[in-house]
Amino acid sequence: MTTNARTPQYDPRAERLRMASLKNWGAAPQSPEIKDMRQDVILDCGWGRLLFAQTFSSGRAIADILRRERPGRRDIAFYLRDPHVVLAQAPQDLFLDPSHTFRLWFDRYRTSARRPQGFFVRKLRLPEDLAPLNRIYRARGMVPLPDGFLEENRNSRTLTWFVAEDADTAAPIGVVMGVDHVRAFNDPDHGSSLWALAVDPQTTRAGVGEALSRHLAEHFLAKGRTFMDLSVMHDNTQAIALYEKLNFERVPVFCLKNKNSINEKLFIGPAPEAKLNPYARIITDEARRRGISVDVLDEDAAFFQLSLGGRAVTCRESLSELTSAVAMSRCDDKAVTRRLLRAHDLAVPDQVEVDSDDTVAAFLDKHGRVVVKPARGEQGRGISVDLSDLETVRAAIDHARTVADTVLLEQFVEGQDLRIIVIDYKVVAGAIRRPAGVVGDGRSVVRDLIETQSRRRAAATGGESRIPLDGETERCLGLLGLTLDSVPEAGHQVQVRKTANLHTGGTIHDVTDRLHRVLVDAAVTAARAIEIPVVGLDFMVPSPFAPDYVIIEANERPGLANHEPQPTAERFIDLLFPRTRHVPLATLS
Repeated sequence: MTTNARTPQYDPRAERLRMASLKNWGAAPQSPEIKDMRQDVILDCGWGRLLFAQTFSSGRAIADILRRERPGRRDIAFYLRDPHVVLAQAPQDLFLDPSHTFRLWFDRYRTSARRPQGFFVRKLRLPEDLAPLNRIYRARGMVPLPDGFLEENRNSRTLTWFVAEDADTAAPIGVVMGVDHVRAFNDPDHGSSLWALAVDPQTTRAGVGEALSRHLAEHFLAKGRTFMDLSVMHDNTQAIALYEKLNFERVPVFCLKNKNSINEKLFIGPAPEAKLNPYARIITDEARRRGISVDVLDEDAAFFQLSLGGRAVTCRESLSELTSAVAMSRCDDKAVTRRLLRAHDLAVPDQVEVDSDDTVAAFLDKHGRVVVKPARGEQGRGISVDLSDLETVRAAIDHARTVADTVLLEQFVEGQDLRIIVIDYKVVAGAIRRPAGVVGDGRSVVRDLIETQSRRRAAATGGESRIPLDGETERCLGLLGLTLDSVPEAGHQVQVRKTANLHTGGTIHDVTDRLHRVLVDAAVTAARAIEIPVVGLDFMVPSPFAPDYVIIEANERPGLANHEPQPTAERFIDLLFPRTRHVPLATLS
């Protein structure tokens, strides 16, 4: 973060300029106050074009340009004085964006003495930053930058990018873009704006968004700009709270966008009043985009019915009527799943049902390290991983029996936890799942670090991912010589769980496009063996890019929302209502 930016004092003249700026925002270029402003300014930002509406004399011209938006882009007309008049030019194609505009007046900005912990903010590096930044944009549902765009604009004085980099991994964990209005259109108000701020949802670092916002603000402040504007969705309370903390103020500035598939959720109207979880909502949103009606039957259990043209399908999240009771029972019983997969020559770990102390002792002696799991259950409940002494195994068996009467001992397999989603017997997504962890700051106890990380994970997953403060977490900490009251050193990473389930705080990292072909084939074979049209298969692998594997489990109701930006919901609706398919079926199988 910039440390030498000045902190101006209150200036009555600046206050008068501020009021004049608000009075004249959106004025046409014929106005005497802005006679030197360039006209009809369109700025290509990579994700789309930014139209500075105050530089246009014709609302029809703005509407026509927006309607010529390129596929896969998101154009924005900003600073509209009369958005309703422009909207009337093409009401079937355009919509008023439901976002608020906030402005930071630099004469009211105050720098912060607090510095980023575990990361730093730097300028963009080319070309190595493009891929990781686009990964972050896709993870946030934003439009990625096209190949070559950053190189073409590397010397731009209008566009500026800053990147937050993790100090330990050197991986980008956030990005922001700024626009200099003076360079863009000779802005008489000496303004600037912030765009495309995105933070990696998997990062454990706190304050990344604030650091990027401050860095950009101090960059424009040093250049002598008067203010910085940004647009934020009206219901993004977390972001709005951050901006208000930095002294941003709401201003009467509006923008128009084109009705396209990217913006669809902003103009198709409100979702059903029922509060569905993210795993159901991703499916119902995709159905509504295709004109399929949604009837929520039980919001607590996430049951809903999809209907179109006389056809109705009842679902519970990604479990639908197309999955037979036989297939579901095969997935539900982990011992049956393993026997079925082994019969189809798929690699599975050694396993035994717990029926006596002698069985437990013999299995532990044979393998040295084991997994204890209930024969039935989901979301990682009752599972204990990497146990090596008999007393711990016995305690884990008692815990597993609170979930299911039958308990299994399984050979512990070293490796990475890989979830592969198969829909209609085609691989749609693959992701490495990593156990929950926290990063020490040298001050906080592990308990507080876990609670902070849990809030962050819950915010990123719609409340679905939290790290339990339970006996398993205490056991995992004990293996590291720590307790919930220990204070890890600054920068020290602490793995607080062994299992990588999202519901226990795990994180997910997409590897779909790089999966080894052997893993793809094994996943499809497993789905066909179970005879299930939608399934999430859990692999343990040394690497998702190598052929070695064992299949641990099959989940008949996988969370499709965990695998964005892969088109899991699209492929699910394709399966249920194939005539509504509107994109090529792009899968690995």
